[in-house]
Amino acid sequence: MNRRTYLKTAGASAVLTVAAPFILRRAAAAAAPAPTAPPAAAPAGPFRVHDWKRDARNPVLPNGGGAFDVGCCMNPFVVIRDGEYWLFYAGADKGGARRICLATCPIDDVSQWKRHGPLFERGGKGSFDETWCVLPCLHRIGGKWHLYYTGRSTDGGGLQAFRGIGLAVSDDLLNWKKTSDEPILLGDGFEQWPNNRGIAGGGPILEISQPDGRILYRMYYTLANGVPGKELVVNQAKQSVIAHSYDGLRWTDKRHVLGPRRDADYENAATIALNPWKTKTGWRAIYAGIGTRFGAYSICEAASADGLTWHRGQPGENLALAPAGKGWESKMTEYPHVVREGDHLRLFYCGNGYGATGIGTATAVPIE
Repeated sequence: MNRRTYLKTAGASAVLTVAAPFILRRAAAAAAPAPTAPPAAAPAGPFRVHDWKRDARNPVLPNGGGAFDVGCCMNPFVVIRDGEYWLFYAGADKGGARRICLATCPIDDVSQWKRHGPLFERGGKGSFDETWCVLPCLHRIGGKWHLYYTGRSTDGGGLQAFRGIGLAVSDDLLNWKKTSDEPILLGDGFEQWPNNRGIAGGGPILEISQPDGRILYRMYYTLANGVPGKELVVNQAKQSVIAHSYDGLRWTDKRHVLGPRRDADYENAATIALNPWKTKTGWRAIYAGIGTRFGAYSICEAASADGLTWHRGQPGENLALAPAGKGWESKMTEYPHVVREGDHLRLFYCGNGYGATGIGTATAVPIE
């Protein structure tokens, strides 16, 4: 059954390139880290990370299932529906163009994926999503499914070409329509980086109940403030940030919540894709950092009492899933997304080449 028939019956960060050089002094200023707020009081003792058990079948969703994802399968984001995992991801065709795709599988067998192909097309010439649509984030708001995605344009160099988060909506998770040709969220609004345009998704949306009965939606996303330069901490600089909305369309109250730390060499350049979840005593989160130790991504953890101020322990304590072995994840691990599966957590993530080797999975017993 082809995708068109299926739809009728069923009813980067990406490889982020560096372009023309700037004067290093100017670049370093643009990519400067955020001022550090006083940290939350951390629990006594070493910081604990989850004991993630990698699946021996990894990558469970390798690239090349179709022409639409022959180049990569990256940025996993999972919705649980009717006993299945609905995995939304970015797939690259042989020309390098990336689109948001869908694959589904039974919850009890994450090796049996059915690929349904791209859900909508990239934007036209000159648009913010002309070359890539990546980093899906899904949430149900106002009776409709919202799919937020990051667009990559031909305007700007390196991370600054990622200049907007767009939105598509659906009633059934299968048929999608973009709400506009323009992005609904930009990389502005932070006084630390007044000229920044770079932005990327990677995190989820949480619901915060308000005293008046309304639901405030909090989006965790990435400020891609890096600019072209020779140093990793300049050209790959990224911050974990949030924005808030009552309708999923207008996003305000932007805040910086997590950033690189100079004394941890696996995350001294960037922090991306902060994925938090509620625990009995507070919040835990998983995310990816970039640092000079690996020269690329590795997966880390953080904890918080309020979901806003995060602590990570001493350098080295929060490194949760480092590159390993000689195979698909030997050079990097990135784009983590966690869901609850029975009495444990399931992690979906990518390995080498920003998804060029596909998507893998791991499980862990919750710490709390």
